[in-house]
Amino acid sequence: MDIKLKDNEVIRTVKFTPPLYKQRYQFIKQLVSKHEPKKVADLGCADCRLLWMLKFCRCIEVLVGLDINEDVMKEKMHMLSPLPGDYLQPSERSLTVILLQGSVVHKDPCMLGFDMITCIELIEHLEEKELEKFPEVVFGFMSPSMIIISTPNSEFNHLLSTVTSFRHPDHKFEWNRAQFQSWALDAAARYDYTVEFTGLGAPPPGKDVGFCTQIGVFVRNYLKNGEHAHFEKHQECVYKTVFKAVYPSLKDEKYLQNAVVSEVVWTAHMIAKKLLSYRNAMYGKHCDDSRETELASMSFHCFWRHLDYPLETDGDSKSTQPFINGSTAYVPLAKIFSFPKVNQLCGDLETLNKLIIGKIALSSDGSTVLIDTEYENEEQENYQCI
Repeated sequence: MDIKLKDNEVIRTVKFTPPLYKQRYQFIKQLVSKHEPKKVADLGCADCRLLWMLKFCRCIEVLVGLDINEDVMKEKMHMLSPLPGDYLQPSERSLTVILLQGSVVHKDPCMLGFDMITCIELIEHLEEKELEKFPEVVFGFMSPSMIIISTPNSEFNHLLSTVTSFRHPDHKFEWNRAQFQSWALDAAARYDYTVEFTGLGAPPPGKDVGFCTQIGVFVRNYLKNGEHAHFEKHQECVYKTVFKAVYPSLKDEKYLQNAVVSEVVWTAHMIAKKLLSYRNAMYGKHCDDSRETELASMSFHCFWRHLDYPLETDGDSKSTQPFINGSTAYVPLAKIFSFPKVNQLCGDLETLNKLIIGKIALSSDGSTVLIDTEYENEEQENYQCI
């Protein structure tokens, strides 16, 4: 809160830190973290800032934004696209982000089956006839498990120095606390929801005007069963798809295979390098100093002990341990599967084998990864010459 002096009078103007719009978004994010919805829609998404924040919530698999203004969505939709890092390290969850152009008072089957719908500073932009239809469409037709509606509290306006009548020129109305709560309780009762009221932006001490932003959190009292599927077959789509992005996911076998192959190759080469370092140190191939040989040997044993692998370097093809024979390192898939990341990606050895066949050099029985150590030798020789 800022304090200004004017003609020996104290004029108080209220400012919020962080800005109120950020507090509203954080409020939604906290609800998402608590309830973990899989399908979330933001009605009146405008510049998509809330959607951008929510796309990082791991529970969400479908994220939809709806707005009447196509141009404002197109200006910002690029920030909802996957980044290069999303392809390099795909997430374990699937995520689809969609932007739709249309009115919140039109019924479209693509808006059915959502766990959470947010309407942040939206209803005050609706014309009277649209506001009358809003409960029927959002509560009655869309009927998500949870609805969050925020709107300005007109009782707070005289504390805001920049406000004349309405806070925004496009606002068709602004409600006081009694008006909003009356409307919300009526909608909740009509469509079998319960509602709790809260808000953001507390007033200065001694001012009984309520929160700057008033919020209603609606929770549906019953579970839908089957009627959505029936309606979807007979209802025409009315919204226009402006943007759609499907994020790379390990649930997609293509991305899972790439991740597994990459992890297996890295693990096999790491083991091969350690084997090669140990062999070279033991035989003094690149090192005449006994102390360096001792350190190299100790390093390898520490590495192996960390992985809980007994040390074997013979050429027994029946051994379950990695070994080097000639210029080839043999790294059993069973050992690679023991690494937590590989185990987590594949789940079982059969799946691991299936995903890497034809992508990585394997032994004839498919049980062992083959690594050419000539390159590894050259790399170590070059390193020692530096």
